[in-house]
Amino acid sequence: MVGLKPPEVPPTAAVKFISAGTAACIADLCTFPLDTAKVRLQIQGEVRIPRSTSAMEYRGVLGTLSTMVRTEGPRSLYSGLAAGLQRQMSFASIRIGLYDSVKQLYTPKGAESTGLAARVLAGCTTGAVAVACAQPTDVVKVRFQANGAMPESARRYSGTVDAYRTIAREEGVRGLWRGTLPNIARNAIVNCGELVTYDLIKDALLRTQLMTDNIPCHFVAAFGAGFCATVVASPVDVVKTRYMNAGPGQYRNALSCLLALLMQDGLAGFYKGFVPSFLRLGSWNVVMFISYEQLQRIAVLARTPQS
Repeated sequence: MVGLKPPEVPPTAAVKFISAGTAACIADLCTFPLDTAKVRLQIQGEVRIPRSTSAMEYRGVLGTLSTMVRTEGPRSLYSGLAAGLQRQMSFASIRIGLYDSVKQLYTPKGAESTGLAARVLAGCTTGAVAVACAQPTDVVKVRFQANGAMPESARRYSGTVDAYRTIAREEGVRGLWRGTLPNIARNAIVNCGELVTYDLIKDALLRTQLMTDNIPCHFVAAFGAGFCATVVASPVDVVKTRYMNAGPGQYRNALSCLLALLMQDGLAGFYKGFVPSFLRLGSWNVVMFISYEQLQRIAVLARTPQS
């Protein structure tokens, strides 16, 4: 047995909620540089208003990371981390921690197992609710990650709190919810790609007895979930990143951002930053799901009286 054995008593919704947020923060700490590289590659080549005089060019994941370290210092890899962790504690706690509870709500009474439709509906529901609650933290995270690509004199924010204040002052409170619709679309897809795929792969591995309910099983299921999520969500993710990073007046709405991207870069533009997206989402899923499963078991063991 690798890792803690499954508890006899299932974890409560509160345990899942807290474990999901904590596990997502652990995963963010491990993979945040890859997320920053993904954002930089996705916004590269974007026509900005006003136009930037920066000629910085990023080539590939390692090239982006090395360029950032060389020109901005190692700390730039974790630019926006505070907003990222704030996002995960509110966002992941809802979309991942409440998934099982919502899935049970959609499962007909008396059903022997949960069907695919109930899983998909649960993933879409928790993903949408999570975005509605945590969108401002995502906007600030994306702005901060893109901020370092600009010349120092043109950088818009000096800190996380300043970013919240500046966006609210210059763009109104609605600015903090910029890109909510594409983000809901993205996270409905990502949630289904991640949680539903993880759920199905894990169930299949356990049902066919190819693996037992331990870390290797969680690793395989999480890796498959990360790949599926990246493939289906990358186009929406690129549009979401560009739209949330845009200044006032650059795009009328998410659709105009999508059309501008399509005209400028073609269909290939929707998969800009795919490699760092997969490296980030794949590794994030592995770290998060393994941490999530183990944290739940630790919490249950801590609450169980020792005989």
